[in-house]
Amino acid sequence: IQFHFGEHGNYSLWMENLNFSFNNCSLLTTTDPVNSNIPILVAFFVFVGLALMFAVGSRLLSFLSRTGVVRGLVLRINGSMEAERLINSELGSPRIDALVTDNILPSPASASRRLRSLDTFRGISLVIMVFVNYGGGRYWFFRHSSWNGLTVADLVFPWFVFIMGTSIALSINSMLRGGTSRSSLLRKVLWRSTQLFLIGVFIINPNYCLGPLSLDSLRIPGVLQRLAWSYLVVAGLDLLVARGHLDILTNDAWWSPALDILLYWPAWLCVLLLEIVWLCLTFLLPVPGCPTGYLGPGGIGDMGLHANCTGGAAAYIDRWLLGEKHIYQTPSSKVIYYTQMPYDPEGVLGSINSVLMAFLGLQAGKILLHYRDVPTNVISRFLIWGLFLGAISAILTECSTDRGFIPVNKNLWSLSYVTTLACFAFVLLVLVYYTIDVKKWWSGAPFYYPGMNSILVYVGHEVFEDYFPFSWRMANTQSHTEHLVQNVVATSLWVFISYILYRKKIFWKI
Repeated sequence: IQFHFGEHGNYSLWMENLNFSFNNCSLLTTTDPVNSNIPILVAFFVFVGLALMFAVGSRLLSFLSRTGVVRGLVLRINGSMEAERLINSELGSPRIDALVTDNILPSPASASRRLRSLDTFRGISLVIMVFVNYGGGRYWFFRHSSWNGLTVADLVFPWFVFIMGTSIALSINSMLRGGTSRSSLLRKVLWRSTQLFLIGVFIINPNYCLGPLSLDSLRIPGVLQRLAWSYLVVAGLDLLVARGHLDILTNDAWWSPALDILLYWPAWLCVLLLEIVWLCLTFLLPVPGCPTGYLGPGGIGDMGLHANCTGGAAAYIDRWLLGEKHIYQTPSSKVIYYTQMPYDPEGVLGSINSVLMAFLGLQAGKILLHYRDVPTNVISRFLIWGLFLGAISAILTECSTDRGFIPVNKNLWSLSYVTTLACFAFVLLVLVYYTIDVKKWWSGAPFYYPGMNSILVYVGHEVFEDYFPFSWRMANTQSHTEHLVQNVVATSLWVFISYILYRKKIFWKI
C-alpha cells in the first residue's frame, strides 16, 4: 500500500480476512495532518517583504537626497557638517578601503580591485550553515542526508571550502605583488592553519556545559580542522607556482585559452596524485570483515550484511589513525540505518577531496586574475567549468542517488559529491559575480557582512548556541513554527552583529 503521511496526523491500518479467501487492507485518517510547510512559507514571504521594503526605501531615500530634501532637513535639525557626513555615509555604498576580508590571508588590495561577490558568496554559505546548525526549523531538507543524496544542509560547507580557495588565489597574488616573500607567506600559512586547527579542537568541539574537557574522548576531526588542512595544502601549492606579475603574460599564444591551467601544472599534478590516492585507498584498501571498496552505511543497510562496515575504508583509516573515541560518535546514518559504529564525516580520507574542492575554488580565483578585465571571459569560463564538472558527476552517479560508480555522499565527501557541489558553486558564483560586480544590481547585503567576518560568526554561533537570545526553552518542541522562529531569530542576530561590526570596522582575522 502506498500512502502519503502528513505530520501530526493520526492513522489507522485496517486488515480484513474474509473466509481465508479475500484479504483487504485499508488506511484511514482519523486525525488530519497539519501543513508543515506553512511556517517556512510565511518566513519566506516576510523576508521577501522586508527586502522589498528596504530596496524601495533605499531608492526613495537616495532620490530625496539627490533633490536635497533629506540633506536640508537633517542640517536644520543638527545644524552641523557632521550631519551631512552621516547622510553621505548612509546613502553611499560601503567603503572598504581600509578593510581586509576574512580570507585567511589578508589582502592589501585597494577597494577598486575588490570583488564584493566573493564576500557575498561566502556570506550566503555561512548564513545557511548557521541556520542549518541551529536546527533549520526541524525540516528534513535542512538536515544532512542520512547517507547518499543531497539536502540543502549538504550544500554549504563545500561552498565555504570552495570560496576559501578562491580567496587564497587573490590574496597570495596580491601579497606577492606587494613584495612579500614566499617564505614569509608560508610561515603565515602554517601559523594560520595551526590556529584554525586548535580553535576547532579546543573551542568548537567540546561542550563545556557537560563538565571539564576530557582528552580521552576529544573529537579530533571537525569543520575548522578540515578548513585548516585544506587551506594549508592549497595555499602551500599556490605559493609554489603563483606568479606575482600576471600583467606581463601574453594572451596571444595558441595556448592562452588554457593559460590559467597550464601555468600552474605542477599544482594540478599534485592534486591529481592526491585524488589517485583517495581512489586507491577507498576502493583497494582491505578492511577487516568488510568487502573491499564498500561505500555503504552499514547497520541495517544492504540487508544488514555489513552491519559494522559503516564508511568502509574511510572509517577504518580514522579508527586506525585517530582512535575510535576521537571521532564522531553519532553519525547521521544512525537514525535510519541504526549504525552502531562511530563515523566521522570530517575524517582523514574525506579531507583529500576537500583539498580538491578548495583547489577548484583556487581555479576560480585564477580565472578572475587572468581575465579580470573581461567579465564575459570570466563568466564563460565559470560556466564551462560548471558544465564539465556536472558531466563528470552525471557519469559517476548515473544521474541517480544510490546507483552509479560513486554516489553523491556528504558523509564520505565522495568524488561525485565534490564535482557536483563545485558545479553548483561555479554557477552560483556566476550569478553573484554578474549581479554584484558586473551589473551592480545588488550590493550583496545582508550576506556581505557575515562574509566579511566569517570566522567570528562561525565560532561565535557554535560557542553561544545554547545561550539566550540564540536559544530558549520552547513550549512545544514538536512545532515547526517555534523551532523555525528560534532558528531564524538566532541566525538573523548573527547577521545583525556582523553588520554592526562592519560599521565599526571590527574584523577578526587569524
